[in-house]
Amino acid sequence: MTKAELIAKIAEKGGMTKASAETSLKALIDSVEEVLASEGRIVLPGFGTLAVEERKERQGRNPATGAPITIPAAKVVKFKAGAKLKNQIQ
Repeated sequence: MTKAELIAKIAEKGGMTKASAETSLKALIDSVEEVLASEGRIVLPGFGTLAVEERKERQGRNPATGAPITIPAAKVVKFKAGAKLKNQIQ
């Protein structure tokens, strides 16, 4: 699903215009980014949890040459689906 398709779906379900749905989606995305950056975790009961986790530095291989390389530590966002969402997609 593309962003445009998601906006159309939100507008349909919410009984609003596509412009209003796009504004709402942008506000949601901006809010999620801010909260993850400052607090590192968002819990949406029934839907799931978004959390920032630290990935450790590790060794890898350059696929072209086979030479060993060091992959630096990084922060990543992980999503864990809630029970209601898990049941919905099965």
